[in-house]
Amino acid sequence: MLSRGDNKLDIHGRIPSHVGIIMDGNGRWAESRGLPRIEGHRRGSERVKEIVEVSLDIGIKCITLYAFSTENWQRPKSEVSMLMKLLELYLKNELSKLVKKGIVFRTIGETWRLPENIQKLIKDTTEMTASNKGMTLVAALSYSSRNEITRGIKKIIASGIKPEEVTEDLVTSSLDTDGLPQPDLIIRTSGERRLSNFLLWQSAYAELYFTDVLWPDFDKEEFMLALQDFQGRERRFGSLPVSSNAS
Repeated sequence: MLSRGDNKLDIHGRIPSHVGIIMDGNGRWAESRGLPRIEGHRRGSERVKEIVEVSLDIGIKCITLYAFSTENWQRPKSEVSMLMKLLELYLKNELSKLVKKGIVFRTIGETWRLPENIQKLIKDTTEMTASNKGMTLVAALSYSSRNEITRGIKKIIASGIKPEEVTEDLVTSSLDTDGLPQPDLIIRTSGERRLSNFLLWQSAYAELYFTDVLWPDFDKEEFMLALQDFQGRERRFGSLPVSSNAS
């Protein structure tokens, strides 16, 4: 088991092309300190900046952040309102930095359900970074994988495709993530060990990394531990190990 201080990432080794992160534990982080839950979300948004910077520096090509699920709409209106405000502030404050760093910004999910001002910011940010050539930053907003797959199936049916013409590639291209590489690594913070409706189709062969660390405490060092763990995995995609002599 790797621990802090043991995070010697091999920068010449295998770096995941696409990392998905379930950023969990903001509310619990705040409550454990006697703070309002929204303070945990605010601290969590600060952590996003650090992890994006690190990802850019080490050459990760795509990072998808599970920022707001369709289930999150069921939370108290006051909390949802504050989450939208934090998202607005992030987009406003980080836009120029994203452009300068060559990052491409993209969203997945039912963004049409978000407040109109957020929708406009998303549209503007997406358009302003579309010609960039650097890392792709994907925000999963009002997103759930089952919803995404359902919408994808409806799209296929509406196009008049015959059942015998449906392929895995066709389903993949009908999803919100069309054009993105499949995730190599999915990280979940806070001690929960489930995907919670995140990139279910896309993560068929992703490596999963679970940590008890709450998202506001998931710093560069913790991220390096996850990447180092990934480098120690043998990815076979259903085949036999390289060392196997089986026929």
